[in-house]
Amino acid sequence: MSTLKRTVLFNEHIKLKANMIDFGGWEMPVNYPEGILEEHLYTRKKAGIFDVSHMGRFVVTGKEAAKFLQHVLTSNVMALNVKQAQYTIIPNENGGAIDDAYVYRFGEDEYWLVVNASNAEKDWTHLTNEIKNFDAEIENISDDYAMLALQGPESKNILSKLSKDPYLNEPAKNSLDIIELDGKEVRISKTGYTGEPMGFELFLKAEDAPAIWNSLMENGAKPMGLGARDTLRLEAGFPLYGHEFGTDINGEEIKIFSVPLAKFAVSFAEDKGDFIGKKALLNQFEALQRIMKKDFSDITDLPKILRLFALTDKGIGRNGFKVFKDGVEVGYVTSGTMVPYYKTEVNGLNDVQKEEKDIRAIGIALVDSHVVVNDQIEVEIRGKRAKGIIVPYHMKADIPPFTRPIIYG
Repeated sequence: MSTLKRTVLFNEHIKLKANMIDFGGWEMPVNYPEGILEEHLYTRKKAGIFDVSHMGRFVVTGKEAAKFLQHVLTSNVMALNVKQAQYTIIPNENGGAIDDAYVYRFGEDEYWLVVNASNAEKDWTHLTNEIKNFDAEIENISDDYAMLALQGPESKNILSKLSKDPYLNEPAKNSLDIIELDGKEVRISKTGYTGEPMGFELFLKAEDAPAIWNSLMENGAKPMGLGARDTLRLEAGFPLYGHEFGTDINGEEIKIFSVPLAKFAVSFAEDKGDFIGKKALLNQFEALQRIMKKDFSDITDLPKILRLFALTDKGIGRNGFKVFKDGVEVGYVTSGTMVPYYKTEVNGLNDVQKEEKDIRAIGIALVDSHVVVNDQIEVEIRGKRAKGIIVPYHMKADIPPFTRPIIYG
């Protein structure tokens, strides 16, 4: 029997009576005693803290660090100023994703790359092989640094209590800084995986993690497990490798431009130059442009696309459940569950979050590319078909500090 890996915060999770599970070879908290639904709601209303130290963390340095990253990533690293970050994808030559990732430029020639825990070893093998052709170095610092995510409307206020740094006054999306929290150096990023307009990721030395974790909780944050992390990212419409990236249930590779976030992660800018998978990705991009114009005459390069859906009948669309349109099978659910939310009401120009709670069935599906927003669909659930609709989003975050659910049906 293989031994599960543990983050530096394992003992803290046990003290908090977390329900621990095997997650990609890591023993991680799926939820705490209050449960996933309450954790989800607390993040949306206050602030949740997540231990994401299981994710892979690599540092790329050297004269050709940027040139190397331009070659192995889909994003345009040259567009990053120092203390900026961007979402990116590690592509293969076929236009599929080896992984999706985030790249952070903390110094002139110092880039941090955060990858999915389940892919860290595969990514490391790929990247160390490719870097041999560049005047650059890559170091795996996953054991040396812990990583926390503080997400929710109160997250900035909580950090401000622990730091007097002016950076926290008006942090912009994807901005970075190096600050002190409780006298300890912390690299901080205005990023996250929850869709919250106010959220941060923290990189800190492993030995400092327990103290910072407890300080954040003492100032109002509550611990969140993988269950709430999944429902929050699903509500935000964010992909998860192994569901929306990688291979589908038939073993076919999911094309990068099947994922809506690809439009933010793939660059064909002139200074980007050539990179792994560029030709295949250009073909996918051109097919997507036709699909967006509802021209389905040639979708060979992008036959499937990921769409958000909401069920209007009772039921839950789980991973692998078949999706139908006009009685014809068009795809399957990649992620789906019941997600809680606070009801809102309009007060002047703003949506005001009420105390009243509800729950809804939402998901993401990989469907034929001719399936578009507002199409009526059905999801097969235990032999019966539940009605649903293809939607543009499950929530919006355009009136900070709160998100607001968008309810269909």
